[in-house]
Amino acid sequence: MAEAQEESLLRRVYRIEQELEHLKRDLLQRLVTDSTAHPARKPSLFGCVRGGDITEEMIEEAKKHLFRDVKDL
Repeated sequence: MAEAQEESLLRRVYRIEQELEHLKRDLLQRLVTDSTAHPARKPSLFGCVRGGDITEEMIEEAKKHLFRDVKDL
């Protein structure tokens, strides 16, 4: 009886070892594919601003929209 329990435990340990190896392999594979599939992209404002150069007037208008006046608080 003790031998059967010992053999059962050894089989369970073997299965757990196999599962760990599969998990390691999957994790490493995911890390490699994620880093190569999606290279870091730089943020761009292309298309966010109407054509032409940004003028001081446009900057001041944007500041007014972003930052409320002290009177509004």
